[in-house]
This record gives sequence, C-alpha cells and structure tokens, in this order.
Amino acid sequence: MKSILLIGINHFGTMIAKQLYDLGHQVMAVDRDEERVNAILPFVTDAQIGDSTNEAFLRSLGINNFDVCIVTIGSDFQSSLETTSLLKELGGKLVVSRADREVQAKFLLRNGADEVVNPEKQVAEWAAIRYASNHILDYIRLDDAHAIYEVSVPKEWIGKSVGQIDIRKRYGINIMAVKQSGVINLSVMPETILNGSMTMLVLGERRSLQKCFKI
Repeated sequence: MKSILLIGINHFGTMIAKQLYDLGHQVMAVDRDEERVNAILPFVTDAQIGDSTNEAFLRSLGINNFDVCIVTIGSDFQSSLETTSLLKELGGKLVVSRADREVQAKFLLRNGADEVVNPEKQVAEWAAIRYASNHILDYIRLDDAHAIYEVSVPKEWIGKSVGQIDIRKRYGINIMAVKQSGVINLSVMPETILNGSMTMLVLGERRSLQKCFKI
C-alpha cells in the first residue's frame, strides 16, 4: 500500500482516484473546486480544497510523506507547471504530471516532474494499433522499441506446437501466455498446441512483432 497525493480532480483525476481506491492505496485528493472535492470523498482517504500553486498550502500537506505525487491538472498548464515544480522543491519523492502535448511534457520534465503521462496520446496509440488490424486484441507499449501484443493465432499455426513455429529463434519473440475462453495460461511449453480459439500474449521488439504478425 502506498500513500499518494492526487492534485486535480478532473475526469482523468477521478478515474485515477477510483483505480487507486480499488487497489487499496491511501489517497489524499486536492482541488480548488469544493464540489469536486465533495464528489471524490467516497473514493479517497482524505480530500482538501486548496490552491496547489500556493507553497504554504502544499507545505501544510507534508509532501515528503507521500510515496507518489500525481498532478492531473489539464485545463491550466501554468498551474500544472508551478505545482510540479513546487512539489519537487518541497521533497516530492516521485512526481508524475499530466501533459497534453509534447512541448508540455518537456517543460514538466525540466521543472521537477520525474515522469510524464499523456493519456490522449497513449489511448490514441493503443486504438490505432488495436483497431487497424483484425487480429490484434490488445497492446502494451513497454518502451520505444519493445511491446506486448495480444494476437489471434495465425491460421497457418493452428494445430502446430509452440516448438514447431519457433518464433523465438526466427523473430526473437517470446510467447508469454495463451488465453482461451477468458482464461490465461502462463505455462506455455514447446509442446503446447495452438488452436483457433486461442489468443497469444507475445513480447518482443516492435519491428519484429510487426513483421511476424503483419501489423
């Protein structure tokens, strides 16, 4: 369990708060808007109304007591930038800030953010890959070069074993698991037989994955 400071209770911030609540973390939520603060109370440990660009207010929260500080302010980039900078100055251990554009991400990283998230860019990338092909069911970007895909079993592989197709040797791709009827099997062996009702979770370099699965 971690102690998390969440600044900005917009739609994105609310979704994060609810996910953290479900995972059992302690969350302190902060926003200028009293209505938003009241609405988020059922999903957080505590919530306060306040201006996150005010150093005295932030200091009163005991920033260095939080494991993670997340800034989800989206409509006012200047406030987001000032808040990010203050959090780091006040001892924030890990400051994660939202950016809507690449230029914003660069400024945030230069002014105190340890990490930056761009939800619209990430969702757009996922949707483009997911829906541009009939056989790609899910996608996780690990870094610029590597990814995990959930893919349908190609027709020419049906009835063959993992050892027979040997995509690790041919493409440097690992089959991490197979999924059938919603059940994930992590015990993939060379003798595992693939069938048409399965999907595979595969890990590798993005270029190799695109080549192997014709993405």
